[in-house]
Amino acid sequence: MKQRFAKFNIGDVVRHKSLPFRGVVFDVDPEYANTEEWWASIPIEIRPTKDQPFYHLFAENDESEYVAYVSEQNLERDPSEAPLRNPLLPSFFEQAPGGGFKLKMLSLPN
Repeated sequence: MKQRFAKFNIGDVVRHKSLPFRGVVFDVDPEYANTEEWWASIPIEIRPTKDQPFYHLFAENDESEYVAYVSEQNLERDPSEAPLRNPLLPSFFEQAPGGGFKLKMLSLPN
């Protein structure tokens, strides 16, 4: 079995290579871990392989904010430094020095 390493880390700002959206990585699956129904809904001519990392993103485009699930082959770093407006971000992340985001430290109840 070939060992794979994720190209992006939690907190990285990324954008889709061909669709107009960007987001912040909040989780990584080492290979495809969604439903077969979701997989079948991707047009076959653009369907990625399952044997690569898939990223959960707090995503946004010009019209809305949402959660996205995207294959590594379809992502690249977003160097724009434009602010992100996804309302879920402040609950989990804080801005990191030098760009990107870092997870907030959560306090557990006593």
